[in-house]
Amino acid sequence: MFRVGVTPQDVVASRFAISPLVETMHAQWVLDGRTEAGVHVNWARRWREHYRELERRHPALRAAAVISGNRGSDNVDFLAPPPTGVNVPFERELAAMRATPLAQARAEIDRALAGRHTAHRPTVPPPVREMLLGSDVVTLLADAYEALWAEIVSKSWPFFHAVLERDVVQRAGQLATYGWAAALDDLSSQVRWDPSGHIEVRLRDTVGRDHRLGGKGLLFLPSVFTTGLGLYLEEAWPYALTYPARGIMAGTAVSPGGLAGLVGRTRARILTELATPATTTHLAALFGHSAGTTGGHLGALRRAGLVSGTRTGRKVLYTRTALGDALVQGQV
Repeated sequence: MFRVGVTPQDVVASRFAISPLVETMHAQWVLDGRTEAGVHVNWARRWREHYRELERRHPALRAAAVISGNRGSDNVDFLAPPPTGVNVPFERELAAMRATPLAQARAEIDRALAGRHTAHRPTVPPPVREMLLGSDVVTLLADAYEALWAEIVSKSWPFFHAVLERDVVQRAGQLATYGWAAALDDLSSQVRWDPSGHIEVRLRDTVGRDHRLGGKGLLFLPSVFTTGLGLYLEEAWPYALTYPARGIMAGTAVSPGGLAGLVGRTRARILTELATPATTTHLAALFGHSAGTTGGHLGALRRAGLVSGTRTGRKVLYTRTALGDALVQGQV
């Protein structure tokens, strides 16, 4: 375990972001079998053969696997430029990656390959090493990720983005209103808030290391594909914390009896899901319904006093009322 010291200024400087490019990288780890599919087992089964074909057409995907998703220093930063918001298009992030100077890319790749050697990892195949050390490596890697996004990840992005944005809305509000303890609550068993002013983190290869944010804050980056915590404290990136987004199990069917028998299956699913606040757009994407259909169900639940809505900017955030909580808790 090690501790990250924070100040009141770090709360102000901290922000949440969503990165379609980072999620494309995480999706690759699931599709090539390096990360357990978990709740995405059916998604992975559906797309894995397509991914293998894609890998044959874009061998740079094999090269990307060598320099990403590893422990320690044998990763590169230019594959995933720091995200700047929650609705940044994939194309903008990819353009930032494509703009990486060759000298920077080579320096990061050299460091990653050296790290693999030090860690006694499997030898990099000569064709992959040649590609990684070539003058067109940035273009080849960017083309590979663009194809992976266009042909696979983008097909499910409305659902993935809804899960991620919902997590951001919830946690950002907790951080701003209640502070670090609330924001870190249930984020991961690997992290907790120490009232003395520290975030306590339990990660491998970090025993004994302490750090101070120094007013820079943290970039919170939820992911639908990762199951563990990742902490980045290198100067090349903002200080960042990646973590599993809550709500990825959204859409699990409610049993025909109980609550579903009382209010209907769809409204029961929505009401059950509103243990965490969500907008109409979030719920529509999560369940694959139209916004109009979802809005109609929310209206019925609201008139029954089971949910309430709070306007935040242009959106209305729905949550269960006390009556809704009691009804859901009484269904078992």
